[in-house]
Amino acid sequence: MKMRAAEQVMLKLPSNPRNISVVESFVNRLIEQYKISPDLHCNILVSVTEAVNNAILHGNCADEAKNVLIQFKRFRNTLAVRISDEGCGFDPQTIPDPTAPENLTKCGGRGVFLMQQLSHSVKYHNNGSTVEMQFKIA
Repeated sequence: MKMRAAEQVMLKLPSNPRNISVVESFVNRLIEQYKISPDLHCNILVSVTEAVNNAILHGNCADEAKNVLIQFKRFRNTLAVRISDEGCGFDPQTIPDPTAPENLTKCGGRGVFLMQQLSHSVKYHNNGSTVEMQFKIA
């Protein structure tokens, strides 16, 4: 899996939660290839696995007939990651703030927050069924 500047690498998986382990090893190989720092490695891995998990469980409702597409593209000192599902999307503005006192003890609901905190930018496309995150890897 050699990736040059502005080259794109893709991974397409059925919406089965067990495929998160496939995503983890794929991201780990990519991170190793670019010799990305351990701190940034963790940020990318957590963000991507959270986004893929959301796509599988919430976007595609764990329907294995639907796929999740993960695209990595490097532009000089930036790694862009796009995760797309086949669901109807969502409005990220409607996600409850997990840091609000009433949400602190709730299980779940932190994935979007984590992606926003760990990446350098997050954008939603296709009515929220695609998330794009960018990481500065200089």
